[in-house]
Amino acid sequence: MARVSTYLNFDRRTEEAFTFYRKVFGTEFEGPILGGHLLMGTDAPESMGLHVNTGNNVYIMLEPDTRAETDRLFAALAEGGKVDMPLQEMFWGDYYGSLRDRFGVQWMFNCTSKT
Repeated sequence: MARVSTYLNFDRRTEEAFTFYRKVFGTEFEGPILGGHLLMGTDAPESMGLHVNTGNNVYIMLEPDTRAETDRLFAALAEGGKVDMPLQEMFWGDYYGSLRDRFGVQWMFNCTSKT
């Protein structure tokens, strides 16, 4: 079965980051984050010519089923990070917000549920 996953590179903080994500999403290291989406990552070793550059070109978009779950995940990922746009009702009718977590990973949230 085909699927899409997200692969993240970290500057020697992969274990710390994934321990944090495991707590936030309530999964094991082998488990998905939401809706079967697999989050993968590794340290980017400079010995292999890799350099981690945090930019604004990639976000992980989460669409939880409820606003309560959206609030919970947003607050957990924002801890130690920076909220770019607080969760709020948007003109298109959904509950939306965005943030950069403590590891520099950018997240967007969009919840269509009114409850």
